[in-house]
Amino acid sequence: MTTTITPKRNSMTELALYFLRLGFLGFGGPVALVGQMERELVNDKKWLSKEQMRESIAICQSLPGPLAIQVGVYIAWLRCGFWGAWVGGWCFILPNFVIVAALGALYVYLGDLQPVTAIFYGVSPAVIALILHSCYRLAKLGMEDWLQWAIAVVCFLVTIILQAEVALLFIGAGIVGILYYGRLFKRTPAVLPMVPAAAPMGPVATGSTLGKLMLFFLKAGSLTFGSGLVIVPFLEQGLVQQYGWLDERQFLIAVAIGMISPGPVVITATFVGYLVAGFWGSLVSTVGIFLPSFLLVLIVAPILARHRGNPNVQGFVKGAYAAAIGTILGACVLLGKIAIGDWLTVWPCSSAGR
Repeated sequence: MTTTITPKRNSMTELALYFLRLGFLGFGGPVALVGQMERELVNDKKWLSKEQMRESIAICQSLPGPLAIQVGVYIAWLRCGFWGAWVGGWCFILPNFVIVAALGALYVYLGDLQPVTAIFYGVSPAVIALILHSCYRLAKLGMEDWLQWAIAVVCFLVTIILQAEVALLFIGAGIVGILYYGRLFKRTPAVLPMVPAAAPMGPVATGSTLGKLMLFFLKAGSLTFGSGLVIVPFLEQGLVQQYGWLDERQFLIAVAIGMISPGPVVITATFVGYLVAGFWGSLVSTVGIFLPSFLLVLIVAPILARHRGNPNVQGFVKGAYAAAIGTILGACVLLGKIAIGDWLTVWPCSSAGR
């Protein structure tokens, strides 16, 4: 039985303070952040029911973009409506932006970040273990039967083999969920959650670096499924191979910054922007990577809220949720190849998982 959505139960100040705190103190990437929100908002604060949290995760995972921010925006919308979504989302992002832009400035003006590289060497394997633990919590929250596990295994294998996100996996998993759990062929017509197509990217009028940064990160935020854990191969292809803005070493440092700083992993965009074009580059890149998440969630959320009791919508949610679990586990394998380089880095990973 589904619970009734009742937005506007919290004051805007209460919402803003919670997401500012989460932005400052939330470590471990999207799955860890979502796990923290589930623990605090479902178990501690009672802002959401277990069912609402599960649906929030599945709905946001079925959309392109960073998972943690989308779940935060969606929850803020549930609690405080349209403007609450904007306030909560940007409060979530602001602490990450300040911290990572400052690290970018240190890198540019001091020429190196050897201490940060050393921290990445030891901390990132522990972060992988934290992600796996949070994924276990999310699996307990929403994985209910053999079909969901079968979908998760398929998505896990595809992610590892292709080493990239596959948008059709989430849509396909949702369709399988509709066919198995829903009532597509019954008398009541199905109302499927519509995923808005990304707006076509217009040509850059000035050809400036800022324009290229904005377009690149808008594309990353609009077209990349699987959140920050799977976006790494896409970023490496564009930043290193296509545009040549970073070399391999700088890219690994950028990923390290995203992993060891609080907030979503894709805050890497802020660091990259500062390296390429200073403060304004970091600002443009941050807006570009996160803006599509706000627009997608705010367009789709009211549609899904009206039809969330429909069996076909519920079937789509279950299928997409299973695809999320499998894809994130596959992403852990991909990131582990970067993070765990020798026997010394295996120890913090195994210790953090206990």
